[in-house]
Amino acid sequence: MSAEELPDLLLAVADGDRTAFARFYERTSAKLFGVVLRILPERAMAEDAMQEAYAKIWRNAAGFDARRGSPITWAATIARNVAIDLRRRERPAGRTRDEDFDFDALRDPQEVSAEQLAALRVCLDRLDADQRALVLAAYLNGESREELAERLGHPTGTIKSWLHRSLARLKGCLDG
Repeated sequence: MSAEELPDLLLAVADGDRTAFARFYERTSAKLFGVVLRILPERAMAEDAMQEAYAKIWRNAAGFDARRGSPITWAATIARNVAIDLRRRERPAGRTRDEDFDFDALRDPQEVSAEQLAALRVCLDRLDADQRALVLAAYLNGESREELAERLGHPTGTIKSWLHRSLARLKGCLDG
């Protein structure tokens, strides 16, 4: 089955087709588990998040709009949000792992080209280490500004300013 069939599977899932749901799960679970594990490295928590994410996908399949993105991006967003919510509920210590991040695990070939991903890597590498860690903690690990402020010992407003400047540098690099 190809990625082009995922929208049809979601339409069938919206109609309550359990077989289509099982096929959608088979095609997407590895990628979604990678997204969830990035935010929740504790396997048990990640498995709980996956169960909750797929329950949401089942309930909300009718809300998928192919004009707004691919099915895998839609499902990954759900999984990411569930993982972030679970992480915030459980409040584990903030993580700063970023050097070992596998950008390819997030890449949806229909949404992001290998060239765009390579450009992002180059631009992230041009940030200083603190800026890079902050951006990755906020946007890939799902840490809130408040969590970052508490963990780093700075006011939330300072964290927001640092993130804003870091994202502006990334945008300038990517646009230039």
